[in-house]
Amino acid sequence: MLNGHEWAKRQAEKAGLDYEALDNGFKSCADPARLQRICRSLSAVKIDRFIRKWLARLPHPYCAADRRAGYRYDVSILQAEFSLTQVLDRPLSGRVFFEEVIRDNLDIGRPDQVSLIFDRRVIKRTPGRFRTRVITEGVVPSLHVDYKRSKIKQYHKEGQALRTETTINDARDFGVGKRLHNLPALKEIGFTANRRLLDVQRTSCDCHIGTEAFDGVCSPVVVESQRASALRFGDPRVQALLSVLVVFRLLPDGFSNRDLRTHLAPLLGLDPEHMTAGRMTYDLRRLRLHGIIERIPQTHRYHVTPFGLRVAMLFTRTYARVLRPGFSLALDPLAVDTPLRRQLERLDSVVDSFIAESGLAA
Repeated sequence: MLNGHEWAKRQAEKAGLDYEALDNGFKSCADPARLQRICRSLSAVKIDRFIRKWLARLPHPYCAADRRAGYRYDVSILQAEFSLTQVLDRPLSGRVFFEEVIRDNLDIGRPDQVSLIFDRRVIKRTPGRFRTRVITEGVVPSLHVDYKRSKIKQYHKEGQALRTETTINDARDFGVGKRLHNLPALKEIGFTANRRLLDVQRTSCDCHIGTEAFDGVCSPVVVESQRASALRFGDPRVQALLSVLVVFRLLPDGFSNRDLRTHLAPLLGLDPEHMTAGRMTYDLRRLRLHGIIERIPQTHRYHVTPFGLRVAMLFTRTYARVLRPGFSLALDPLAVDTPLRRQLERLDSVVDSFIAESGLAA
């Protein structure tokens, strides 16, 4: 057995490359690009050379005459593991993230899902086992996805990193031979499977990214000692400001304080002349410090950032197309026979029943 991580550590030490270990992996490195080149350089040729070195020292049945005649051991791959270690900036948040990953991906081992990860067609006659397992060892949970005789394992490593490992126990599961020269093809399969699994789980990650982005917009910010108040989601002025920005995104030369005042006033039911430039300056400052807009250098004009456009579209469309009509359907006494109203009443009934049953059980 050859451990690629330990081999890479020895090569890094030979090259004088400083690193910090994370169990059998790497936590940090002075030159990550150089370390990555070392890891990629572990090839079938180097593994074969390592094995031949030890075969020359260890006793085996082939004498010199046998070897001259061409008889020798061949090397096959009994098991190959390909891992990706993503060290987390905030380990405590990483644990929460991984628990969300487990909860949201319990069906990842289903044939229709696992076929996407391994890029293999799975039909009813496909032999093997396809399943998802969550194993709790102590307090560290791990996610296991089985495909035939191979599997992907994911866990929170040492409380500091997300580790994703694809282990191929039979190369023929993927139509590849077992001889050592097939290692490049297996590497492609293993590392691609890791990436595909993470792509599938991106929804879980996006929820956390989205939470941070939403809280960042809806909370006060301080940028280089400059403070800006929050852009509250339900604030009518904020909704009006963001609605205007969606239009301004189309302007190649950006917009000015006066442009904003002219378009914003009608949305608030005001006369543009009654809105002061100072008030507009306050709003522009809020938008700028939140990263919604940027000042065009050497001008008094602004343009909407890509982040700002996404925030503006999500805030305004969610408010106008989901929340306002949703509240009307849910609360309007005349809207008694709508799908949303029926489902809400059904939910209310189920919750009441659950409470009643809990009370009886107590």
